[in-house]
Amino acid sequence: MEDQEILVKFDDPATRNVAFNQLVRKYQQKVYWHVRKMVIDHDDADDLTQDVFVKVWNHLASFRRDASLYTWIYRIATNECLSFLASKRRKFFLPLHDVGAELTAKVEADASLAGDEVERTLQKAILRLPDKQRLVFNLRYYDEMPYEQMAEVTGTSVGALKASYHHAVKKIEQYVTEASLNN
Repeated sequence: MEDQEILVKFDDPATRNVAFNQLVRKYQQKVYWHVRKMVIDHDDADDLTQDVFVKVWNHLASFRRDASLYTWIYRIATNECLSFLASKRRKFFLPLHDVGAELTAKVEADASLAGDEVERTLQKAILRLPDKQRLVFNLRYYDEMPYEQMAEVTGTSVGALKASYHHAVKKIEQYVTEASLNN
């Protein structure tokens, strides 16, 4: 079902619940994996995905429709992830490095994320990136999102996103090279 059809159904109180269920079915998996790549832990990702759709429900009636529905939902998910990670740091007084180490340990322990050694090394490298750089890398590399759409999701200029992605790739390459030399 197209987003416009969902929005039209959502505007009608008689079909609002049906429309929202269709929206959730359409975007739930994408949102979950977007969130999961940022927070790593399944339970955290599951909770945050639910929070995202609660916010979507609460604010969909006021959605201005000047952006695509997909982009708007991704922006909510992105903000939830960044807020969650910042809150986690504040709550446990953890510096950036310690949060990265905690997430890396979760990658090692989670069989569904483990994959082969190359994938684990890539995940560890990605987790060493600052949150916003990791977000840009994930959106571009995994979701293959165009820079223009990423700009809508993040509220950042296309030029800044390209630079951020370039720096992220360089840092990942350096980590992977060092890891392969140490093995």
